[in-house]
Amino acid sequence: MKKVISTPHAPAAIGPYSQAVEAGNLIFLSGMLPIDPATGEMVQNDVSLQTEQIFKNITAVLEAAGCTLDQIVKTTVFLADMSLFAPMNAVYARYFPGTCPARSAVAVKELPKNSLIEIEVIVAR
Repeated sequence: MKKVISTPHAPAAIGPYSQAVEAGNLIFLSGMLPIDPATGEMVQNDVSLQTEQIFKNITAVLEAAGCTLDQIVKTTVFLADMSLFAPMNAVYARYFPGTCPARSAVAVKELPKNSLIEIEVIVAR
């Protein structure tokens, strides 16, 4: 059985998908974009600032699910260009000061709304 998780404190889905879905003891968050939920606008064109906003959005969805960043077991980071990896990684590292989740990071041709970054996560309860 699956349960949809959503919150107004993170950007609404921009297509036919949910912010997150819980299945058993796992929660799958859809790819998060650097959209400020208060304004509906994309954070300026800076990968560090965009990464910060994405983690705010991830945190909001996790809070709606009764979870924390410590429960993330896997992340996938999509970058518009691998030259953005180092500044993204500097911000990312601050959110996982202890045991880090498994991670994949890939460059893609294009991201929704011309974002520089998108991050999806899997959480274990």
